[in-house]
Amino acid sequence: CNLTGWWENDLGSRMLVSMVDNQGNFSGQYHTAVSSAQKPIEPSPLVGSQHLDEDGQCTFGFTVNWKKFSDSTAVFVGQCFAADSEEEVLQTSWLLREKVDSQSSDWKATR
Repeated sequence: CNLTGWWENDLGSRMLVSMVDNQGNFSGQYHTAVSSAQKPIEPSPLVGSQHLDEDGQCTFGFTVNWKKFSDSTAVFVGQCFAADSEEEVLQTSWLLREKVDSQSSDWKATR
């Protein structure tokens, strides 16, 4: 699976992976379509790593820093599934950490 290029999810968020190096490291931008932040949504930087598999069904992970419009960070992990006659599909899970005012509020900071 070649992660380089544009990817879009079911909610309309888009990710651009600029280039994957020979070690599997990559960077790019995430353009989210959903946010609870009060500021306007802007593209956000992402950095990640891909396990380079010969069968084309690699695992990967990346972090998105929403610093331009939110005090939160998200991490995504997933796997690329590729069949000979079908397009490549990324299946992911994510965690979002929002900033809270105190340690006693920590329980509500991660979704």
